[in-house]
Amino acid sequence: MQSPKHIMAFIARHWAFLFLLMLIASFSIAEPNFFSSRNFNNILIAATTTLLLATGETYVIITGGIDLSIGFVMGFVAVTSATVMQRLYARGEGAPEFLCILAGCVVGLIVGVIPGFINGLLIAKFRVPPFIATLGMYGIANGIALKICDGYPVSFLPNLTGQIGNGFIAYYAGKHGFSFFQKPILTERADILALKGLLPVSVLVTIILLVICGFILAKTRFGQHTYAIGGSEDAAIRAGINVPRHIIKIYVLSSFLASCGGILLVLRFTMGTHTQFSSTYELFAIAAVVIGGASLMGGNGTVWGSTVGVLVLATLESGFVIVGIQVFYRYIAVGCILILAVLIDQFFPDMVHHE
Repeated sequence: MQSPKHIMAFIARHWAFLFLLMLIASFSIAEPNFFSSRNFNNILIAATTTLLLATGETYVIITGGIDLSIGFVMGFVAVTSATVMQRLYARGEGAPEFLCILAGCVVGLIVGVIPGFINGLLIAKFRVPPFIATLGMYGIANGIALKICDGYPVSFLPNLTGQIGNGFIAYYAGKHGFSFFQKPILTERADILALKGLLPVSVLVTIILLVICGFILAKTRFGQHTYAIGGSEDAAIRAGINVPRHIIKIYVLSSFLASCGGILLVLRFTMGTHTQFSSTYELFAIAAVVIGGASLMGGNGTVWGSTVGVLVLATLESGFVIVGIQVFYRYIAVGCILILAVLIDQFFPDMVHHE
C-alpha cells in the first residue's frame, strides 16, 4: 500500500495530466458532443502550432533562458513563405503547385532560423539577457512581417495548399471503407455526412517533430548538456561543455520549431497571416511549459510535460466554446492554472522534479 507521502508525490508530479483528465470528464458530462473523435481532432489541430512553440520553449527554459520572439517569428515565417508561394504560383505559367508550396516552405524555414541564431549569438557571445535579446527580436520580427504583408493576409495561394494542410492520413466512409491521403468520391448525402477523417496531416507532422525533440532531450548527449547548463552554467563549463555554442543551437532550434508552426498555419488557412495577436502564442507556450512542470530557474522540464500543458490549455478553450462559456474566462482560467503550477513547484520542488 502506498504511503500518503508517495501519493502526494505522484499527484504533485502528475497533477497537470490528472487535471487534463478531469477537464475532459467535466466537459463531456456538461456537453456530450465534447467527447467525440471530431472534437478531439479539432483540439489537436488547433494545438499543433502551440505544441511546436512550447517544445522549442522547453529547451530554452531548461537552460534558464526565455524566448519571447517565437510568436512573431512564426508570423514572420508565415507571411514570408506565403509570399513566395503566391508569387511563384502567379508567375509560374504552369509551374506545379507542389513545387511552389515546397519552395515557400524551404524559404520559410531558412529565414526562420536567422532570428534564433541572432538571439543565441547575443545571449551566448555578448551576454545580453535572454529577456532583452528576444524582446528586441520580438519587435524586429513583428516589423519585418508587417512590412512584407502591409498588414493584410497573403492570399491567392495554390489550391493544393489547403488540401495538404487540412488533409487527413486516412478517411473512413462507412460502407465504402477506408481510403488513404485522399477523400473518397461520394455522391450520397448520408455518405458525405458520415465521412470521418482519421489523423490530420498537420497533427502527424507535429507528432513526428515532438517525438524527435523528446528523444533528443531525454536520450542524447545534447539533451544532457541542455539540462547541465540549466542546472549550473559554471559546472557545465568545467565539465567541458561548449556552453555558448550549445545555447546558440538551442535558440536556433526554438526558431526552427516556430518556423514549422508558421508553415503549418499557412497550409491550414491557405494564407499567410500576421497580427499583433501573434504575441499571445508565445505567452501560452510559456504557460504550457510551466504547467507541464518546467522551472523558469532552469534545469527541469520535459517535452512530454509541455505537451500535457498545451493540451490542458487547448482542451480548456474547446470546452469553454462547446459549453458556451464566454471566451474571456479562458484567460482567467489560464492565469489561475499558471499560478497553481508555480505554487506547486514552489512548495513541492522535491516531489515535482524527483526522478
